[in-house]
Amino acid sequence: MSIELSDDRRSHLVQRLQGFHAQEFDEELSVFQAEELVDWFLERLGPPIYNQAVQDVRGYLQQRLDDLEGDVHAPEVL
Repeated sequence: MSIELSDDRRSHLVQRLQGFHAQEFDEELSVFQAEELVDWFLERLGPPIYNQAVQDVRGYLQQRLDDLEGDVHAPEVL
């Protein structure tokens, strides 16, 4: 699975990466270099971060569903 970014989001990330690199390392990154780094991060770090987020949401939703049963369950009178 590849993570696709909109052009605006990709451009924003490239600019932020250039700014971060210039501030932290006193070295300028070209747009090409920053784009390559964004691609590298997306390819290698994107899937595990995405998968963790899906697992976190799954756990959260499961907890909410478990809470829902207690909140709306009415005891049956026989």
